[in-house]
Amino acid sequence: MTGSILITGCSSGIGLDAARTLTSRGWTVIASCRNPDDTARLRAEGLNSVTLDYADPGSVESGLTEALDLTGGRLDALFNNGAYAIPCAVEDLPRDALKELFEANLFGWHDLTRRVIPVMRSQGSGRIVNCSSVLGLIPVKWRGAYVASKFALEGLTDVMRMELAEDTSIHVSLIEPGPIGTKFRANAAKAFERWIDWERSPRAAQYRDSLIPRLYSDRPDKLQLGPEAVTAKLISALETPRPKPRYYVTTPTYMAGAMRRVLSTRAMDRVLMRR
Repeated sequence: MTGSILITGCSSGIGLDAARTLTSRGWTVIASCRNPDDTARLRAEGLNSVTLDYADPGSVESGLTEALDLTGGRLDALFNNGAYAIPCAVEDLPRDALKELFEANLFGWHDLTRRVIPVMRSQGSGRIVNCSSVLGLIPVKWRGAYVASKFALEGLTDVMRMELAEDTSIHVSLIEPGPIGTKFRANAAKAFERWIDWERSPRAAQYRDSLIPRLYSDRPDKLQLGPEAVTAKLISALETPRPKPRYYVTTPTYMAGAMRRVLSTRAMDRVLMRR
């Protein structure tokens, strides 16, 4: 099976690898980016690319319209991808920071998906794949905002999958990566610098001794995989006749899924608080 697919967050990392690989497999790929300069760069590479910023409803609408113009009005698949983190203690997370993160990590995804579903309904089929995270399965200290957005995405996607299964042939899947070698940490550092006044926090010593050295380290995680590992799962979700509801990527994600099944909340807290 191949067809047309809109992939978001394609400036680098997971989205870019998916766009290139699916194009090579015969898919008609529309690769979207938040920044117009990245859109131009992808077009120069030979990819179909549109500008789409999840945090801007007008951009979501215009980006999808342009994508549908490129595919003749049909869209066989949507891969929602592209999110960021604001590393900090929950008590130091400003309200406006959390609101802005949810616009990009959840509300924009929901807006785009709602606009795509009528297209898939009218054509009688479709695939919706949402890129979640290992942190959509388990909580980790210092990642409260990101964990909250991914827990919300998991729940919203699960309900949507059940509802669409009742009266459509639209299949909905989650991909749960982590850790993957991308610019995620560098982008998180920028958000941290923008929003978090860590030196005034009662946890300043913990920031200095624990979070900041890890945040600015260029050392890759020992269990990290490349973006192509996510693309392999995406291909399965798109091309198999009966896609799975969830696709785990990387050893930590499989371990997190197992922990959630077998450990009590307190036992899991004890394990995760050692990180």
